Amino acid sequence: MTGERLRFDGWIAGVGTASGTRLVVGHWPDSPFGAFSDVMVEHPDGERVLLAPSRRIADFVAATYLFDRIEVVPVTVLVVGDTWLVEAGQLRLRLRTGRRSVLGLLLSAVPAPLARSPLWAALCDVPARSLMPGVRTLGRAGPGRREWYGARGLWPVVAADAVLDGVSLGALAPLDPPVAFGFGSAPRSPSLVRVTTTVELGAAGR
Repeated sequence: MTGERLRFDGWIAGVGTASGTRLVVGHWPDSPFGAFSDVMVEHPDGERVLLAPSRRIADFVAATYLFDRIEVVPVTVLVVGDTWLVEAGQLRLRLRTGRRSVLGLLLSAVPAPLARSPLWAALCDVPARSLMPGVRTLGRAGPGRREWYGARGLWPVVAADAVLDGVSLGALAPLDPPVAFGFGSAPRSPSLVRVTTTVELGAAGR
């Protein structure tokens, strides 16, 4: 038997910075909580911070991933062409995407029903780990939960600038080391991924 499945359809952007701070932005126009965005921040010392727009969303995300600190703050994402503008509390992030690679074009052909399938996620897990170290598409996600990702598009992030608490985080850099919020990381190379994420509740012992 399967547990309750909650699906989130949207985008995940992951970027590193010269300061060593790494940022993962989730932008979810379609989710069980309605449209929302959130940001996961990992500092050079390993501190993991969640920036979430409401306590309800913060509680759900914190039960799925691991954080050392949670802040409930306004989070907005504005997309203008190839530029993304993100504001989350004291964070300001601007990023620009480039043209899709061959892999990005292939992922764009994945049908939505297939992207929601845990069997498809399991099939993609091994090649994903081989092509993008640190990336996983299926795994455990908090007590009694499992999660899988179905990528449906991939764009490189070619430029980014971020300011946190009034301090510039420096130039765009790889996500290195990988972020440690859950069972897998965003790609090492700064990227924007079109994705369907499924969280299955009540998955203990599976």
